[in-house]
Amino acid sequence: MFNDIGPLELVTLAVLAVLIFGPDKLPKVIQDVSRTIRKIREFSESAKQDIRTELGPEFKDFEFEDLNPKTFIRKQLENDDLGLKEIRNGFDLKKEMAEVADAVHTTAESAATPLPPGKVDMTKPDTTPDAPRTDLTKKPTDDGRPPFDYDAT
Repeated sequence: MFNDIGPLELVTLAVLAVLIFGPDKLPKVIQDVSRTIRKIREFSESAKQDIRTELGPEFKDFEFEDLNPKTFIRKQLENDDLGLKEIRNGFDLKKEMAEVADAVHTTAESAATPLPPGKVDMTKPDTTPDAPRTDLTKKPTDDGRPPFDYDAT
């Protein structure tokens, strides 16, 4: 419950309690607080038991901590009924990245190498002035604006 409170903070709380309540009333206040905490715990445990009995025998292993999404996901991943470990182990990120890098390098190398005479690169547009225009949807403008794409509107 108080896992994140350090020793210096505990000492500070104790000194503040002595200053606020005084040394005479402090034991009675501590007893009252501990009694209240105990009653709250008993109430919550009885409520949990009532819920478990109302749910029936098929929920006898039900834990309220499982309602936390992180706990639920962790339990489901540990169960591994779906074969997620096989998928995770079968996927090698370094290998996949190396294959993508090789594919990019081969396309970059093929773009850098000149074509033999008489061959036409179909991936690049034809820039000769008398070549027929293949992109008929974009009309050039005279005022320097970018071309308007009629298919995109």
